[in-house]
Amino acid sequence: MTKDKVTGTLVFAVVTAALGSFQFGYDIGVINAPQEVIISHYEYVLGIPLEDRKAINNYTINSTNDLPTIPYLRDSTPTSLEEEETTTSTSLITMLWSLSVSSFAVGGMIASFFGGWLGDQLGRIKAMLVANVLSLAGALLMGFSKLGPSHILIISGRSISGLYCGLISGLVPMYIGEIAPTTLRGALGTLHQLAIVTGILISQIVGLNFILGSHEQWHILLGLSALPAILQSLLLLFCPESPRYLYIKLDEEVKAKKSLKRLRGSDDVTKDITEMRKEKEEASSEQKVSIIQLFTNSSYRQSIIVALMLHMAQQFSGINAIFYYSTSIFQTAGISQPVYATIGVGAVNMVFTALSVFLVEKAGRRSLFLIGMSGMFVCAIFMSVGLILLNKLAWMSYVSMVAIFLFVGFFEIGPGPIPWFMVAEFFSQGPRPAALAIAAFSNWTCNFIVALCFQYVAKFCGPYVFFLFAGVVLAFTLFTFFKVPETKGKSFEEIAAEFRKKSGSAQAPKAAVEMEFLGASETV
Repeated sequence: MTKDKVTGTLVFAVVTAALGSFQFGYDIGVINAPQEVIISHYEYVLGIPLEDRKAINNYTINSTNDLPTIPYLRDSTPTSLEEEETTTSTSLITMLWSLSVSSFAVGGMIASFFGGWLGDQLGRIKAMLVANVLSLAGALLMGFSKLGPSHILIISGRSISGLYCGLISGLVPMYIGEIAPTTLRGALGTLHQLAIVTGILISQIVGLNFILGSHEQWHILLGLSALPAILQSLLLLFCPESPRYLYIKLDEEVKAKKSLKRLRGSDDVTKDITEMRKEKEEASSEQKVSIIQLFTNSSYRQSIIVALMLHMAQQFSGINAIFYYSTSIFQTAGISQPVYATIGVGAVNMVFTALSVFLVEKAGRRSLFLIGMSGMFVCAIFMSVGLILLNKLAWMSYVSMVAIFLFVGFFEIGPGPIPWFMVAEFFSQGPRPAALAIAAFSNWTCNFIVALCFQYVAKFCGPYVFFLFAGVVLAFTLFTFFKVPETKGKSFEEIAAEFRKKSGSAQAPKAAVEMEFLGASETV
């Protein structure tokens, strides 16, 4: 029988850390439901005349349901000077709204490089406390955005919240992974993703018009992420510091043992200390690898390219287009209550994320990724077919809706959680921090591109927009099939051999001397 058990302290620490992931999810989803009321407030603040506002709203809002839609179903060719001015106003509003959504990802891109560094400098607990200062600052700017130039305050607040989420996307999995017993590490690690999708769902529910998504209360909705930030800051004061950080980074064995005793609920922590001692020896004997070396050293090049492609596949699949603009998409698909359909997406997302907790350990990483991507490809085609035939067949709106639900489900089975797992498994202790940093940066960059460009692409492509995503998903599926090795239950040496086989390389350097070889060949 295993000695690893779930103690009250462990649960308390994991739940407290996951509050950061919950804020991350809340910030992703919160901007979606109140789109129409925020846009109308932007128009008011910018002094757009009422006649123009009505024209813009006719262009961007379905008059029967007073909810936003992707404006490609109308003919927008201006026939007079007034209409040209309206088109200019529409372009300005579209740009400001795209920035309100995507500025969040800019903050994430910048901060994703600093999560691990901050955790090493201050310790995991203090780093999360410092990160919460950013969360509070962002929430306050958005919470008070109604009192000033709302577009500037919201874009600034979203950028600062993005900085917080960039830090937390590294710090939370790091802390949970380091305090969890070995046998529970996989299951507890997926709680980060589960807390994110719970945050998305909660933000969609409280964003309903009759709760906080109204003209009077939308600013409270945006500022509400301050509550979990304050709660987490208070609870973190009672959480034990990561024993791995104390032992491996600070060489504080006594403090590490004290922390372990609290987390394990036992005085016998020899097993954990032995494991950490071995990890420390491995870390000290292995050369640290820079981001540039990942691309210049042939031993890592194939692995890092595949890692980046997996993250690009995750973001360019179109998933964030659905999270950010789902209300608009459902409105275009002719759903009478699109906000409730959006909440349905959040619920499906949460259920399938919980399911993936069990599937990831049972099935192979590569096979789950391929199943997920193949399912998304089929769903993207049905989404577009549904939108194209909507005017001819009314029931096609339901085809689009079911396709969106299944698209999200397939995403959470494979492409959602797996790129993060696989990048960590591709690399040993030396190159792993640099690989995770560049992977997180590429993920946020792709997120930003999708958030900024989707409205413009949707306007240009019309109902054919998801055919574009289907093509992208198919390309990444084929890449995965031919280039990505299975990593489940394999050592780093076995994975490296798989990469050589996939790339058709005859070269097979001895894994045992690989790291020494790297140290000696730095100047080559």
